[in-house]
Amino acid sequence: MLVGLLLFQSCSSFILTSYSGLLQRHPVIVSFLTMLVGAGGNAGNQAAVLVIRGLALGEIHVGSEGAYLLTEMRLAAQIALVLTCCGCARVLLFGYPLYDALAIAASLAAIVAVSIVLGALLPLLLHRASIDPAHAGATIQVIMDLFGVGITCLVCSALLPEPA
Repeated sequence: MLVGLLLFQSCSSFILTSYSGLLQRHPVIVSFLTMLVGAGGNAGNQAAVLVIRGLALGEIHVGSEGAYLLTEMRLAAQIALVLTCCGCARVLLFGYPLYDALAIAASLAAIVAVSIVLGALLPLLLHRASIDPAHAGATIQVIMDLFGVGITCLVCSALLPEPA
């Protein structure tokens, strides 16, 4: 499993290579990339742990999965908002312009929201497939490393200005 996750995670280098021009024009992305993907992995792992615990204690079952996921989506929006404000402030404190801070903050919002929903969904899917949902923790970290890089590059390429 670890070898498979390593190979999957290494795909982020393909994403970074395809956005090398963007990364050279906007070094702010590189400066905050570990913060962005780390926040996604942490948020997704936290959501996965709560689901795994709920499954183990019988608090989450087949009939309650949908309601639980809706609750997690609302929570994801709230957590993303808080982390986005903190991330934006951090970029500004490091002396980057507002447009850089907003692009990083938008990336952070998208990454955190996606990671929480996927982090809650993955153990449920594993459980339904009769696979130990505890595998979701490491898996969501790797998935969000890859998705985080992709989301960051997509969001920043859409929001950051091209040089004149």
